[in-house]
Amino acid sequence: MSKIFTKEGQKKLIEELEDRKGRVRQEIAQSIKEAKEQGDLSENAEYSEAKRNQNENESRIGEIEALLKDSVVATKHRKSDYVEIGSELTVKIGAKQMTFHIVGSNEVDPAQGKISHESPLGAAFMGKKKGDKVEIQAPAGKIKYEIVSVA
Repeated sequence: MSKIFTKEGQKKLIEELEDRKGRVRQEIAQSIKEAKEQGDLSENAEYSEAKRNQNENESRIGEIEALLKDSVVATKHRKSDYVEIGSELTVKIGAKQMTFHIVGSNEVDPAQGKISHESPLGAAFMGKKKGDKVEIQAPAGKIKYEIVSVA
């Protein structure tokens, strides 16, 4: 199943992959070398830790490569007035305004206002336009949003 990313999300993954293949691998190799120089590897905690870090790094590299291989980059249509992946929308809840950026599920960062198009809130916004009202059932009850702008 393909994962959907924004162009920014794909770029961030590519940068992480390059960093892990370059800088991180070199740092781990240096740690392993230094630990080997200490002698007996059977009781060498530094060597065990370095090898664990190496395994974690290689696992993450494989994970990122698989994500990128199976990913699709969502492109925002320049003239679209409708909410789609890559859209930034401002909504009003009563007198309060909030801004959300609709992203792929692997790019979610609620603290930065990045919500997945697959989340209940993101899915409810998809396909809507400025002026539309969206009602979401939350644990605390129904919340009504009005879309103020879509960019």
